[in-house]
Amino acid sequence: MVEMRCVIYGKVQGVQYRVYAQDSAVELDLVGYVKNLPDGTVVVLAQGMPDVLKEFVEYLHEGSLSSKVDSVSVDWQTPKRTFTEFSVLH
Repeated sequence: MVEMRCVIYGKVQGVQYRVYAQDSAVELDLVGYVKNLPDGTVVVLAQGMPDVLKEFVEYLHEGSLSSKVDSVSVDWQTPKRTFTEFSVLH
């Protein structure tokens, strides 16, 4: 299992993006979290198999129907803790 931290830029707050990301992650059996950041971006921390995480990045680029994703930065890292589910943090 590996971990990736993504920051999503664009119109991604107030447009159901976090719910979309959570639904996509659950569908792919990933664990971690999604959270709005004060600067208007959204951060996603996801853990799973590398090929599934790469597929998840495609979902993150797509976004919810009301969102407009400008870019997604992806940083691969070694997990410091293990999650048991994928959550929306507030």
